[in-house]
Amino acid sequence: MFPIKDNIPAHRFPVVNLWLIVINGICFVYEFSLRGELHNFIQAHGFVPARFMAAQLENFFDLSRFLPVFSSMFLHGGFLHLFFNMWMLWIFGDNVEDSMGPRRYLIFYLLCGSVSVFAQGVADPMSTVPMVGASGAISGVLGAYFVLYPGAKILTLIPIFIIFYTIEIPAFVFLGFWLVIQFLQGYASQLTTDGQAVGGVAWWAHIGGFLAGVLLVNVFRQRSKKYGRGKWRK
Repeated sequence: MFPIKDNIPAHRFPVVNLWLIVINGICFVYEFSLRGELHNFIQAHGFVPARFMAAQLENFFDLSRFLPVFSSMFLHGGFLHLFFNMWMLWIFGDNVEDSMGPRRYLIFYLLCGSVSVFAQGVADPMSTVPMVGASGAISGVLGAYFVLYPGAKILTLIPIFIIFYTIEIPAFVFLGFWLVIQFLQGYASQLTTDGQAVGGVAWWAHIGGFLAGVLLVNVFRQRSKKYGRGKWRK
């Protein structure tokens, strides 16, 4: 299932959400420019669970080991990885920012991303594979949307063999189905002999980010909002 749009208009321009998309795009262009140096760059700035745990044991107060927790959120493993993540952020992020305000939304996004990184680290602490991508933070946005707009309609593209259909699906069904898939894939990843995520996807990061979004949304949402005269729509 591929979401095309939702039916909830944003009442103010989602400046933070847009800047997050732009910054991720800029980081990807920089990655592309590195060519032969890209492997070393990803190793240095991606989150490696085994490296983090080793550093924690050696020097608990070395804050530099936490930098990849944040830098990894803005790196991607390929164009499709970037595209699908940014598309999901575009569809769902503006409404969540609308409910929180720009500053709270930014803190919420980074906090959910951090929780997602640690969730994957706990699930696979001996992994030496760098984890990169914004999907954990975006999963937190999806969790918030699930709580805030369960009745929203998501226009969804569904392929059946070679024919593509579009159908409106309630947000709680779309996102609930998405979460179930993450759990099933995450469980399957634990059954592999090497303990690595199936297909190179950090499923437990998605689950951790989503649950963080569900639990934190009511902490960050604004109880009352005053909007401007105009409405900005997707």
